Amino acid sequence: MILSAGYGARLWPLTADRTKPALPVLGKPLVGYVAEYLAQHGIKDVIVNLHHRPESVRTALGDGSSFGVRLQYVHERNILGTSGALDNARNLLWGDTFVVINGKIITDLDLKAALETHRRTKALATLVLRRNLARERFSIVETSGDLITRFGGMPARLEVESKATTATTSEAPLMFTGIQILETRIFDYIPRGAFSHSTTDVYPQAIAKGERIVAHIGEGMWYELSTLRRYLDISLALLQSGGRDLYAGQNARIDEQAEVHESVLWDGVVIEKGAYVRRAVLADGVRIPAHERVEEAVVVRGELVAGVTPPEKALPGQFIGDNFVVSLSR
Repeated sequence: MILSAGYGARLWPLTADRTKPALPVLGKPLVGYVAEYLAQHGIKDVIVNLHHRPESVRTALGDGSSFGVRLQYVHERNILGTSGALDNARNLLWGDTFVVINGKIITDLDLKAALETHRRTKALATLVLRRNLARERFSIVETSGDLITRFGGMPARLEVESKATTATTSEAPLMFTGIQILETRIFDYIPRGAFSHSTTDVYPQAIAKGERIVAHIGEGMWYELSTLRRYLDISLALLQSGGRDLYAGQNARIDEQAEVHESVLWDGVVIEKGAYVRRAVLADGVRIPAHERVEEAVVVRGELVAGVTPPEKALPGQFIGDNFVVSLSR
């Protein structure tokens, strides 16, 4: 099951006309990366839960065949949380071991190895963890041996940022990757027809009852795209891994006398003569006028958000000409 019901408030205004998992990342929907990841590990029957702008996910994924999977969609009239979503789909999940994965990640962590851990340890649930070397704001997961004992607070930031790259593996806290393997007996701990979260409502209760909630520590690529800054940085990291620093979508046009570096251009973007664009995300149909400068910013068409109250967690932006611009330099 791919969890795809979130609002994507911190990714607004990119999510003004679609939900977070439907965002394109270098031309492929974010949730498409997740579907392909499951297919690569032999998981072909996939459930996707929907809530906010459900049509954007359906359009992005279709029947799943383009990504190597067979899809069923489950709609949530009211948002149900990460474990309430499972309750809403329990009739489809019942009867076998199943995998739950967040719809906002790009990864190559070895899922087969995690499945082997799950079977070997006879766990009720196995959570794929990784070392948070940079001490980003992801909750700490505490363990004893191979068992998870507690979900804690956020890690303290290192005093000197560069130390994050030299921290030893044993010093770095563990964090949850959003990938988990479950037995259907987990439903004994999930309330029926109610909002609930796995790490705050379900797993603590199961741990208190002596259930085996197992930690599998994975290594490899793992990106989580939940903020505008992370969306830009991760898109550029993916580009740079292929020796590029620019992505331009369908029908994007860049004038020969414009400068564009380290940027992501969605479909139909136009950059006119003498414009300068660096470290920016330009959404569908954005036009950057001649000689305008855009740097460290996310830009959408102004008409897309005119008269709209931004979500509480959204970064502030301003209307400039026909565009709405959110600065990332603050």
